[in-house]
Amino acid sequence: MPSRPAPALATVATLGGAGRALAAPAAVSAPSARGMAHGAQGCIAVIATIHVGRGPNGIASDRRTSTIYVANGSSNTVSVISAGTDSVTATIPVGRSLQGVAVDPRTDTIYVTSRLGNAVSVINGRTNAVTATVPVGAQSFTVAVDPGANKIYVPFFGGTVSVISGRTNTVTAKIPVGTGARGVVVDPLTHTIYVANGDDDTVSVINGRTSTVTATVAVGHGPVQVAVHPKTHTIYVTNNGSIVAPNDTVSVINGRSNTVTATITVGSDPEGVAASSRTNTAYVADHGDGTVSVLGPCPV
Repeated sequence: MPSRPAPALATVATLGGAGRALAAPAAVSAPSARGMAHGAQGCIAVIATIHVGRGPNGIASDRRTSTIYVANGSSNTVSVISAGTDSVTATIPVGRSLQGVAVDPRTDTIYVTSRLGNAVSVINGRTNAVTATVPVGAQSFTVAVDPGANKIYVPFFGGTVSVISGRTNTVTAKIPVGTGARGVVVDPLTHTIYVANGDDDTVSVINGRTSTVTATVAVGHGPVQVAVHPKTHTIYVTNNGSIVAPNDTVSVINGRSNTVTATITVGSDPEGVAASSRTNTAYVADHGDGTVSVLGPCPV
């Protein structure tokens, strides 16, 4: 699936408001000042810009240690940021063409995918040292962790998902899914894994206990990323189509029935998606528009 290219950045912006709470406003006005917007819950602004390596791609946080990890795809490093000081405390050389990063907060372990290195690097969060390199498939963009099961899931663009044991740092299973597998997310309560298959226009549903695909759900054209609401077990899938056939929708899947319950048009070229259990909303990064679409209950 030909994808629309994304720009490379060399900074990380920190957003904050009163008390640096990251509460998302229900409605946000046009920016009243550079990097600032006022909404129903007050002001949210860019309060810091942190210089990291070249071409940052994936980013993940460890809430237990208040540490942020950034995978720098062009400089082949991971920047370690202290959320308390908004400063880089370490730079770790890792792999080639880094893409995704995920954190297991229970073990304080970080997992980073190397698209050209065809591997996942394992980093000890206490020492900031690479403790293992686990070979996986080529073109591995993303990674997800199931902390309760101590398992790591890495989709391979060719159509498999590698399952890594967090205890042994070895691949314990390879699960066939659709082609163009890219986005992956874990429902930590049900130990269910969802994989967006960009070339098949499907989402594979995997039982984490048996490492088998239990359902394949047809979604929009060119699914890219996927997020889960852990309380409602609702899955959100961004579909950005291709250069010649944009889609620009989000498919909403009921995790209990594995059926699409809604298809919502959003902004241009949707990529990343995140769900908030606190506000019962989902946030979609509209790459082409430079906006974020907020999905929630329809107004009465």
